[in-house]
Amino acid sequence: MSKEIIVAFYGRRLIREDYQPDLTAEMLADFFEKLKAEFAPLGVELQMQCDDSVSLDVRSYADLLNSVRIRSPKDSLGNLCLGHIIGQSAQADLFEDIRRGVSRVAFAPETIEPEGAHKVLCHNCGCGC
Repeated sequence: MSKEIIVAFYGRRLIREDYQPDLTAEMLADFFEKLKAEFAPLGVELQMQCDDSVSLDVRSYADLLNSVRIRSPKDSLGNLCLGHIIGQSAQADLFEDIRRGVSRVAFAPETIEPEGAHKVLCHNCGCGC
């Protein structure tokens, strides 16, 4: 029995001249194919979605985390931002943080603060976390 996890990427508006993350669509697609292959034998089916209907201003790494959403219908996780799932990032490595977030949703979803729990850790992205 497999678990489906969707990783959605919102559109990003890079606001600051001095913060321009090195992230291309090709890099993201290559990483995601490797991630899918890594999790498939563990019974986790990953899907990648790009959702440019929503665009977030990105001023910092925290905002970049907010532009990545993870959904797991089986675990009743609707649309949590990556920052909500992993908390603070130790290395500010987006690919490693996505891997960490997917792992947590796949294998320990009960440790994720529920949506609407009024925990204040939000990065002002409007997700409500």
